[in-house]
Order: sequence, then structure tokens, then C-alpha cells
Amino acid sequence: MRAKLSYAITAAVLVVYFVLVGSRGVMLIQSGTIITVTFGVAVLILPVIGLWFLWKNTQFVRKANALAAQLDAEGGLPVDELKRTPGGRIDRDSADEVFAKRRAETEAAPEDWRSWFRLAVAYHDARDTPRARKAMQQAIALHEGRTIEA
Repeated sequence: MRAKLSYAITAAVLVVYFVLVGSRGVMLIQSGTIITVTFGVAVLILPVIGLWFLWKNTQFVRKANALAAQLDAEGGLPVDELKRTPGGRIDRDSADEVFAKRRAETEAAPEDWRSWFRLAVAYHDARDTPRARKAMQQAIALHEGRTIEA
């Protein structure tokens, strides 16, 4: 719940920021000189890109959460079997062991979105966010009946 609230607050702040920047872009365009119109158009591009990125990221999070809920209902969420340091950090060797197991499961069933989901969690636990995201994108695509290049 805390993560959802943080995400919602961050998204709301970004939307307000994009509106403020966009209004400045419109003001520059309304000035009417070649330089201000050029800058105004450039300023308007930034909020458009930002809103697109925010929308795509929100879709990704929503779909990943839906997969987690379905996997939880099936009793298939990965169990936290990681060893931790006294400070609570994940032990690297433990994360590597779990990752090797999840990778083997995914190689054995490459068309199963559940194995890709668990692999994404293992990548996340190993602090490899880019690969975690790609594995989750693969899980989402397989769940939706699509295929993507892994």
C-alpha cells in the first residue's frame, strides 16, 4: 500500500509539473517571435514525452501487479528464501543461488509467464533492474498472448 501511495503522489507531482511547464511553453508561443515560438515548441515537447513515459510506466506497473495478484491467487508467488545479512540486506550468494534456480525454471518452460515473473523477481533481488524489467515485460507479453524478443 505504501508503494502505491508513493507512486500516486509522485505521478501527481509530475502531472502538475508537466502542466506548469506546458503553460510556459504556450506563453512563449503566444509571444509570437520566431525565437519564443521555437523555444515554446521545444518546451511543450518535454511534457509530452514525460506524460507518455508516465503513462507507459503506469501501464507496466498495473499489468505487473495484476500478474502478481493472479499468481498469488494460484499460490505461485515465489517464496522469499533469501538469506539476509544482520543489517537486513540480501546476501549476494543467496540471491545468486535463487537466480540460478529461477533461470533454470524459465529455460525449462520458456512459454510460461509464471516462470518469467519469478525470474523477474530474482533479477530484482539480485539488483539487476534492467533485466528484471525485461523479464517482467516478457511475462506480461506471454500472459497477453504476445511474444517479444527476449
